[in-house]
Amino acid sequence: MKGGGEVGLLWAGNARAVEIDAVPRVPAAELADRCAELCASGGRLSALLVLPEAGASRTGARDLLAVIADDQRARLALARTEVRAGQSYTALSARLPQAQAFEREIFETTGLVPAGHPWLKPLRRHADLERLAGHLSTGPAHPFFQVDGHGIHEVAVGPVHAGIIEPGHFRFQCHGETVIHLEIQLGYQHRGAAELFLRSSAGRRLAIAESIAGDTAVAHGLAHCMAVEALADVEVTLGAQAARGIALELERLANHTGDLGALCSDVGYLPGASWFGRLRGDLLNLLLAWSGNRFGRGLVRPGGVRFGLAPAERSQLRDRLRRIERDLRETAELMLGTSSVVARFERTGTVTRQVAEDLGLVGPVARASGCDRDVRRDHPHGIYRFAHIPVATAETGDVMARVLVRWLEIQRSIAFVQEQLVEMEEDVGVRGLSPLLPRRVAIALVEGWRGEIAHVAVTAADGEIHGYSFVDPSFHNWFGLAIAMRENQISDFPLCNKSFNLSYAGHDL
Repeated sequence: MKGGGEVGLLWAGNARAVEIDAVPRVPAAELADRCAELCASGGRLSALLVLPEAGASRTGARDLLAVIADDQRARLALARTEVRAGQSYTALSARLPQAQAFEREIFETTGLVPAGHPWLKPLRRHADLERLAGHLSTGPAHPFFQVDGHGIHEVAVGPVHAGIIEPGHFRFQCHGETVIHLEIQLGYQHRGAAELFLRSSAGRRLAIAESIAGDTAVAHGLAHCMAVEALADVEVTLGAQAARGIALELERLANHTGDLGALCSDVGYLPGASWFGRLRGDLLNLLLAWSGNRFGRGLVRPGGVRFGLAPAERSQLRDRLRRIERDLRETAELMLGTSSVVARFERTGTVTRQVAEDLGLVGPVARASGCDRDVRRDHPHGIYRFAHIPVATAETGDVMARVLVRWLEIQRSIAFVQEQLVEMEEDVGVRGLSPLLPRRVAIALVEGWRGEIAHVAVTAADGEIHGYSFVDPSFHNWFGLAIAMRENQISDFPLCNKSFNLSYAGHDL
């Protein structure tokens, strides 16, 4: 991060607990300026949340905590401001577009108003649905952005879809076949994950974390374990760290492979769709053979991992992975060598680097637009402190770039897993956890296959967790999909949508 004042900030590390009372408070009017300055000099907003209590709780005051990631120096900037109930604060979104979804979430869950927010529409709650449920008797219908003009028409898709997928509503403002604007409305499922998490036992919390996005059970489970271990001041064995890294990369491999198959399907290239689909199943079965679950549920646990790998199991896993790699390479070469496929991928759904930076996009989507960011390198934890995976980037920001980034990451993750299967230590025993430190906050960042996952855990004076926040990468990236569709044909939406492949569940919680 170049320049920028550091007064009024507390610097922390990934999965390192810090005292809540040590986080400086800045005036509400200054928090937006401070965050905008940090992001303008190379930072990005990882989390923005309301802490569960403030020092002046009798006045109804709440602390708003901002977490800015400084990727260049592998550190996190923390700042907070006090906002009283019924009062507003200066919206970060007015200067920092990447804060828009965070502030909409805060507004609908706490009633704190970000003054100056450009489109303060509820993020997940629907006025019409609330009215049907009897919670609202009056009020305007749910607002949607509209484009007026000669020849403009509107196309509404969902929330119920033809395929067996989760609910989401997409409203296109079009001129002919060209999309001028796409508004994405989510929030059709309310699992109450955050509330359930806080009233659950420690063992059940891990299962809830793994369920935030079911295809990302390893990454979300790992983020939760890292946060708890930071609060307990415990570090797991090197063997367990390697095992966690292997599981995380197997999850990445399975999902990236599945995405390549789905993209082939969207352009009618059936050989790629069928072969990548089969190979995704083979990769999921590697997790099944190891953990007893195709999605790796229950493998990672606080203090270590539940199952290790004996030498014979590691050798078998390496052999199976070599066969998968051979088939992956042949299928990818066929796909990328088919001109009709490449023609559909190129120049479709472009997101420029500037837009990706402004919106705070993460993961392969950001890297495909030239944003050189990856938690495994920038905020390394566990085995990634000792074994490094080169970051894959592209520049064009289109569907083709997102395909190439996935393919590069597949190759590099396979090399990493093969190396770790040879070198990992036998000791993967679970470390016992000490009582959690009181009045601490810990931020755990994990590079899931969709991008950065952040878990923020806060303890009370008795050491119990009384505040917790999940940030799935989809939370950052959904608005990027809306931008990607501008000036594209409406028939390009399935292809653009799959090239992002975002989670409804990870957003709606």
